[in-house]
Amino acid sequence: MNSSTLVPLEDELGDVIEKAMRQQSLTEANLAQKSGISEARILDAINYESDLGVHELGLLAQALGLNEIGLCALGSGHYPLPVIEGLPFCVWPLHMQHGIGVANAFLVAHCGETSGILFDTGSGISDLEAVWPAQIKTLQAVFLTHSEAEHVGGLCEVVQRFGAPLAFVPEGAITPCGKAIKEGQTQNFGALEVTALSTPGHVEAHNCYRIRMPAAKNGRQLLISGDLIFAGSVGGGFFSVEKRDAHVRRIFKMMPSASIIAPGHGPMTTVENELKFNPFLR
Repeated sequence: MNSSTLVPLEDELGDVIEKAMRQQSLTEANLAQKSGISEARILDAINYESDLGVHELGLLAQALGLNEIGLCALGSGHYPLPVIEGLPFCVWPLHMQHGIGVANAFLVAHCGETSGILFDTGSGISDLEAVWPAQIKTLQAVFLTHSEAEHVGGLCEVVQRFGAPLAFVPEGAITPCGKAIKEGQTQNFGALEVTALSTPGHVEAHNCYRIRMPAAKNGRQLLISGDLIFAGSVGGGFFSVEKRDAHVRRIFKMMPSASIIAPGHGPMTTVENELKFNPFLR
């Protein structure tokens, strides 16, 4: 799992600044006036040509209501990422090229077994099979976080190819196949427990999934966060910024700090790490 730390972040400094500006309905001129940073330097940052110093980043963080430590870390190109370990089950991050970054699917299984549970399907079955681990032969189920193309590609083909009895999708999601799973509903797969958490905001129909093994002593939990939470950022609030922010707060309150986050894009992280450094979790 630790190879995930080699995956590029979903959002760079400019992306985070732009998301925060949209969240507050600020133009570059508004932000320049509010922060004391010139509009030209703000535009450079948004266009990935930033050479903003620590003092300037601090002023922008204050003006945008962001975590200053995390914004400075992004600005320096050294956002901290934790070691991913300690889960009482096995996880395979399946990284597929998406633009200049990656889209992720995740396989979860009891260690040593050949049947697993898939979360999202990536852009299509060909891309998925190219990164598929040889030891997993069949699927017990597929769960979708949301129905954007890079997360739902080839869903019905994947179900057929790996013999999955069921595909679970967020209530209201438009997908070619699948059964709706609502907030709080739980599916059990041996000792593994998967609970749906309805988290609209990025899109209207979006679920995160909490995975745990209740019988495991001190076992960490896993959160499949889709496009709600990334390492170093959050998803765009295309459906509702207010709902996105409310569910981000809810998730971080309910998940133990040691929980591991498996996002739809970028590297894996932990609740504890993001509470310290994520710019949007001031």
